[in-house]
Amino acid sequence: MDEIRIIGLHIFDRIKESNRTQLVLSKYAQLIKTRLGFHEFSTDVCSRSGIIVLQLDGNNNECDAFEEELLSIGGIEVKKMSFLK
Repeated sequence: MDEIRIIGLHIFDRIKESNRTQLVLSKYAQLIKTRLGFHEFSTDVCSRSGIIVLQLDGNNNECDAFEEELLSIGGIEVKKMSFLK
């Protein structure tokens, strides 16, 4: 890969979308170099929305396919950053 690619996922309803999202993340696990996930949590409530930040390491075609599959999941917003190496 000629770039450092960072993908940000905003999952609007973690309870509803988590299963399908996790299936796609597992399918492309070999591309994921770093994964960071967070959501609001308190003793009273656990937020239904969440953010996942991924650093990818793979060829551009594989990464593009991964992004396309993520975009096909309803209830998820996908944003990308890329930096030249």
